[in-house]
Amino acid sequence: MAGYQPWASSPAVRRVMQGNRKRDTRPEVALRRVLHAQGLRYRVAARPLTDRPWTADLVFRGARLAVFVDGCYWHGCPQHYASPRTNATYWEGKIARNRARDAQVDADLKGAGWTSLRIWEHEPAGAAADRVVAILALLRDGA
Repeated sequence: MAGYQPWASSPAVRRVMQGNRKRDTRPEVALRRVLHAQGLRYRVAARPLTDRPWTADLVFRGARLAVFVDGCYWHGCPQHYASPRTNATYWEGKIARNRARDAQVDADLKGAGWTSLRIWEHEPAGAAADRVVAILALLRDGA
């Protein structure tokens, strides 16, 4: 999108937006700690498909599993997302584009023989780790 420039409703909102982390968020780090304590090893913020520009939060290359820890606000969690009152049109479009991109990423991974796992930030780290471990076991048993 040539000429597209994201905008915020105020300089204060812009500063808050710029301060949001792309990686190493609290939920992501909590999940990594639990998985690491269980002896699992993974790549952090890695590209499962090297010809794509996006990264997964955790990548288990041998099992071909890409894990994404999605923020409830940024990815439109059905349980927690509430559309903002300020600049609502912009944010509705932004969240819709994020969800469409997530679906495309999942489809790209599936087409390349990978499994994609999406974890919401509100999920407890232990429960999320149990899901990762269960899927890894299925993928490794099926290989």
